[in-house]
Amino acid sequence: MAESISSDVIRGYNDTMILFLLLDAPSYGYEISKQIRSLTDEKYLIKETTLYSAFTRLEKNGYISSFSQEAANGKKRTYYSITPAGEEYYRTKCEEWHLTKDVIEHFIRN
Repeated sequence: MAESISSDVIRGYNDTMILFLLLDAPSYGYEISKQIRSLTDEKYLIKETTLYSAFTRLEKNGYISSFSQEAANGKKRTYYSITPAGEEYYRTKCEEWHLTKDVIEHFIRN
């Protein structure tokens, strides 16, 4: 089995990953989940409940907006898009990550 990362370790950066994936185009839950799995070489599999609670939190804070759209199969899907406030929050989270990484690297032995 491939190595995987603990959801506890990465929890604070779920928002960053979701917002990153929405920077170029709106998307929906299942597609975002697949992209996270693919981009992390299956080292991180975001749980559905984690993903949708993140959508709720991000939307409540004004970082994303949602809209319904009919898919090719005729079913309605909820899509999410990043807002200007979400873009700013994403930049802040990226700066926070660099600082966090710099701090933690002092405590890692190679």
